[in-house]
Amino acid sequence: MSKLSNETRNVLRSRTKLVHAGRQPFDQHGFINTPVYRGSTVLAPTYESLFDHSLHFTYGTKGTPTTEALETAWSELSGAAGTVLSPSGLAAITLAMMTAVKAGDHILVTDSAYRPTRVFCDRYLKKMGVSTTYFDPYLGAGVADLIQPNTTAVVVEAPGSQSFEMQDVPAIAEAAHKRGLCVIMDNTWATPLFFPPHERGVDLAIEAGTKYLSGHSDLLLGLVSANEDWWPRLRETFDIFAMCAGPEDVFLALRGLRTMELRLKEAEKQALDMAHWLETRPEVQQVLHPALPSHRGHDIWKRDFSGSSGLFSIILQPGPEKAVAAMLNSLELFGMGYSWGGFESLVIPFDCSPYRSATKWSPPGPALRLQIGLEDTADLKADLDRGFEIYRRNC
Repeated sequence: MSKLSNETRNVLRSRTKLVHAGRQPFDQHGFINTPVYRGSTVLAPTYESLFDHSLHFTYGTKGTPTTEALETAWSELSGAAGTVLSPSGLAAITLAMMTAVKAGDHILVTDSAYRPTRVFCDRYLKKMGVSTTYFDPYLGAGVADLIQPNTTAVVVEAPGSQSFEMQDVPAIAEAAHKRGLCVIMDNTWATPLFFPPHERGVDLAIEAGTKYLSGHSDLLLGLVSANEDWWPRLRETFDIFAMCAGPEDVFLALRGLRTMELRLKEAEKQALDMAHWLETRPEVQQVLHPALPSHRGHDIWKRDFSGSSGLFSIILQPGPEKAVAAMLNSLELFGMGYSWGGFESLVIPFDCSPYRSATKWSPPGPALRLQIGLEDTADLKADLDRGFEIYRRNC
């Protein structure tokens, strides 16, 4: 095979990109996958090359062939000018935010953000002199009214963590850019395959590679990609912090990258099947899935997204906590765990009410977040059917 030309690379569809992006087999003696490079020290062949910036790699924290392979592939997939890797999704969030803020700044954050994002804002950034205003995720272009003279960034997440509000990211980005603000987005739910962040106006896009990039619940990884304007600043921040991902995790992520679209589309199909079934269940009052016409943000999802993932939530009919506990303890196929994106199905109860500040979270019944894995959906339905019977019995 010959090396991909830029002309060919520019017209490749996403499935083909995932197979070929970031790979240079003939730089690795013909081996298909870039191997794991473990190391800190990189030797310079001459005194002059030690100082003249001619070396491609200089030190382990600056990058290796393994990290470069994934960064290059992710930038190509995301339509980004550059990407950096971090040891977790939360580390990617903090890295992106530290790129965009300084002491004395003010930021806007969606009220439906991932809770550790809020903790970072309320505890760490506040301590550093950065103030945060949380806004209604459905506010759209109305965020312009919340911009203060010292506002420097808007943080969005679509759909919202756990509660699945769908934000109008292009409208928010347009309003933010008119005032010179940085738009930061957590795009883990959709990935760039279903939502191209930089095409939609996002400056810094965050991905928890722990989820669908891994696909097997066996690694921790974060990625931040940037457009042309923000890439130099992101890279500088990364170099200052040296917040490096582990080489084995990067290698596993590269392996997962090749099949990510196939797995994500299967997750979408599985989750939609389950979501439609759950809408028919008498124990379920509401299904929070943006791809369902019943969802408040469905029109935004339909306009801006090309697919949906395997994660969504449901609101049960009113019942006591003991009924929820009995139901979840009875499930045999759904595990209880705080991640998602792997091959196994998961469920967790959640309650946003203690920390929501711009909007009120008060569903009529208990809320559950479901990660639909790769099991047969008939088996998953049977597992939930038994759980629902126990729920009714304990209400």
